[in-house]
Amino acid sequence: MLTAGLGIWAAITIAVAGPVTSPEYLPVHVAQAEGYFAQEKLDVTLKVERSEGDAARALARGQADLTATSIDTAYGQGHVGGEPPLLLFGLTAAPPVAIVVSPSHRASIRSLADLRGQPVGLPGAGTPEHAMLTSVLSHAGIRIQQVPVHSYGLLRLAGALEQGQVAAAVLGDPWVTRLAGEGGGVLADLRTRAGARRWLGAETVHAAVFVRSDSKLSERELTAVARALLRAVARLSEGSPEALAAALPGSVKGSPEDFATRLQGARGSWLPRGRVTEEMLKVSVEQARERAPLPETVKLPLLRWYPLILA
Repeated sequence: MLTAGLGIWAAITIAVAGPVTSPEYLPVHVAQAEGYFAQEKLDVTLKVERSEGDAARALARGQADLTATSIDTAYGQGHVGGEPPLLLFGLTAAPPVAIVVSPSHRASIRSLADLRGQPVGLPGAGTPEHAMLTSVLSHAGIRIQQVPVHSYGLLRLAGALEQGQVAAAVLGDPWVTRLAGEGGGVLADLRTRAGARRWLGAETVHAAVFVRSDSKLSERELTAVARALLRAVARLSEGSPEALAAALPGSVKGSPEDFATRLQGARGSWLPRGRVTEEMLKVSVEQARERAPLPETVKLPLLRWYPLILA
């Protein structure tokens, strides 16, 4: 605890999944940059990790009080002695990504079924893009084993798609918008909640803020975190890209042009008021289990809600 004037400030470390430019976790960065955490008398330190798994493990190891990461990694790698963390605040329904068809394959690939036997590119194995490809195909009745998957770095992946080295790729913005404008076809778009519901078959949650089940943080402190995040989501939904970029660190926003496109692509993916229903979580955990095994201790309910969010 830190004192400031007559108030008592809570010192909280939040492990945030990388890459640092990931739009799913912008609310956490905005709450810090705009001073929303500070206005709630929270002395927050953001510990930006390389990946979602790293952020989950930081929570499990006690290196962070909260983590902003995916449900796959929170429950798969963020548990303590088999005890999974609790979901505090929902961020996105799905990663704001899309399956984009190469311009040279648009005539032959018109549906997900056409991807059978065709090479599909990913930024890497175990990425959110990989998870979404697996679940989108599964919902369409296609096993991931029926689709040859190739991993590239992000820049190489965009080039491979443009050159027709892969028939399709799973990408986020700015690449989705850019490639669609250059003749690529968007086969399945998960950048909005409605799109995620269509292609995944249900209301889901992907990215969220989690707290250890044995956390010593008080109800007031956790509610203050949620309140700051609510303000950040509202700011991201309504603020101009220029104003938002002016407050954010350069590492988070990247180039101004790319930031504006990433922001626009993600605006439809954030969950209203950070709320996740038990049914949403149940479906999301089932889909995560289909993608990779989770500890048997991961059982519902795993929600930690406050009247603030349910209002």
